[in-house]
Amino acid sequence: MGFKRFIFIHNLVFVLQFDAIFTNMEEKVILVDIDDNVIGEMGKMEAHELGKLHRAFSVFILNVKGELLLQQRAFSKYHSPGLWTNTCCSHQRRDEDSLSAAHRRLNEEMGISSDLTEAFTFLYKADMGNGLTEHELDHVIVGVCDQEPLVNDEEVADWAWVNLDDLKRDLADSPEKYTAWFKIVFDQFYEHIQASA
Repeated sequence: MGFKRFIFIHNLVFVLQFDAIFTNMEEKVILVDIDDNVIGEMGKMEAHELGKLHRAFSVFILNVKGELLLQQRAFSKYHSPGLWTNTCCSHQRRDEDSLSAAHRRLNEEMGISSDLTEAFTFLYKADMGNGLTEHELDHVIVGVCDQEPLVNDEEVADWAWVNLDDLKRDLADSPEKYTAWFKIVFDQFYEHIQASA
């Protein structure tokens, strides 16, 4: 075998191995008990297929007028595509606290930054269809920001600032437009904002 051919094959094998490693690096979620104690990790898709309780966070950004920044989930998302929901949400990584995770994801999805505080947690379980179940202990994170989003098109189809009272009425009138977790948590979020006013 010629030297150049050897180098080519060697490099090709390396590239294929490198690609295989990253293809198999599925995002993991942190499995918890109902008190938020860590009990392990699992691939995100497997956790959703088995309905395993895991840690998550949901960010709610208000502007100075008290309007909530909503996002419409991208139509390519593997569950809840095209539905409207809170500003952003995701899962904490290993050794990542909820506020750090929220700052990271707010920038990745919406292209904005804000001072953030943790408001409360809630636990829910919801059938997402296609054999998937969301079962999350969700940390609700709140901030105030007037920046215009620069959204990641792979995550977000659209966005809007919405008056909370108008949103409360629309959730009652057209619940099919919204994600399962947003419908579950909105009243608790609304009461938290009213109590903080």
